[in-house]
Amino acid sequence: MMQSSTTVMTVRDIQASLAYYRDKLGFDVAFEYGTPVFYAGLCSGKVDLHLIAASATPRQPGHGAMSILVDDVDALHADLKTRGAKVLKEPKDYDYGLRDFDVADLDGNVIFFGMESKKS
Repeated sequence: MMQSSTTVMTVRDIQASLAYYRDKLGFDVAFEYGTPVFYAGLCSGKVDLHLIAASATPRQPGHGAMSILVDDVDALHADLKTRGAKVLKEPKDYDYGLRDFDVADLDGNVIFFGMESKKS
């Protein structure tokens, strides 16, 4: 039986990406691995995210994506804009039942932040 999942994003510069995820997206750095560091873990609440340096994998940077459900998408959007995150679109209600918005990391990997739409 499956119990949990961790997304791994490929990035060009792992130290710059760690700083971006920490300072602009609000993640905590959980661990760094390797000398020099080529793999790292981040967390926020119950969400885990790992980064791998492009030099350590055949996967290309900028092709990753993940979706994160949050309690208050509008408050998070406001916070991330204030932090200077690369917000790709504003929060909007969609007919698939979510209100969400997108951000990109330094390499173009995308994170979709969403919550259940308010019922009208």
